[in-house]
Amino acid sequence: MINFALIGAAGYIAPRHLKAIKSVGGNLLAAYDIADSVGVLDQYFPGCNFFTDEFEFYNRLLDDLHVDYMVICSPNYLHEEHCRNALKLGVDIICEKPLVLTINELEQLQELEHLTQKNIYTILQLRLHPLLKQLKEEIKDKKYNVNIEYFTPRGNWYHASWKGDVKKSGGIATNIGIHLFDLATWLFGEVIEISVEKNTATESIGNLQLKNADVNWHLSIENEMMPKRQFIIDGKTYEFTEAFSDLHTISYEHILNKKGFTTVDVKPSIDIVERIRNL
Repeated sequence: MINFALIGAAGYIAPRHLKAIKSVGGNLLAAYDIADSVGVLDQYFPGCNFFTDEFEFYNRLLDDLHVDYMVICSPNYLHEEHCRNALKLGVDIICEKPLVLTINELEQLQELEHLTQKNIYTILQLRLHPLLKQLKEEIKDKKYNVNIEYFTPRGNWYHASWKGDVKKSGGIATNIGIHLFDLATWLFGEVIEISVEKNTATESIGNLQLKNADVNWHLSIENEMMPKRQFIIDGKTYEFTEAFSDLHTISYEHILNKKGFTTVDVKPSIDIVERIRNL
């Protein structure tokens, strides 16, 4: 049986990972979170060792809870630190998006990957969507007109949390848009130019010139916007709202077969959102 540990057990995204670990026949030996609202563990791994003290968590992993994978579901700004600690434990990593906030952090982790001979995998689940895999095969060497629209209304809590702090989340282009920016470069090639029209705490609008596409993006967490996650490619709409929650188990299956998405795969989207932030 493959053994896992998880950081960020009380967060929004953790249940998808718990379900995926259970579905692939894994066992969760240990979980850590500063918050203790983790009753969700009872549904999947009631015998899991739970810690609210980070040092105690790592010490138990070093002493007698030997795991194969560390799953990281912590806030964005902590991903680099938690990946670094996991690599030093000598385990492979499954980290939620965004893997890190800057290219510099990414390159430092890549160096540590090489030194430890361990791998960091991340969740780019839209690449595994059957519709999108088929679309990638159909993409021709021509210029496409693409619109990215991602509207996900958020209340006042968002701005009071770490997600509302651009230094911790990276801003909405990073926090909510990175999956679709990854998808854009995966489908249409490398970035030629980026221009930003608007980039506030609640909305991001701009243009990406890619090798094979002219991409306009519009991201919003404003309350008056109806929820929407979609690509419009030469007038044809591809809706992804349901796909986000359905593909984690498939992502885990790929990772366990050593076919997961790596630090090389995430670099283009990390570069895009960092440049949007700086512009």
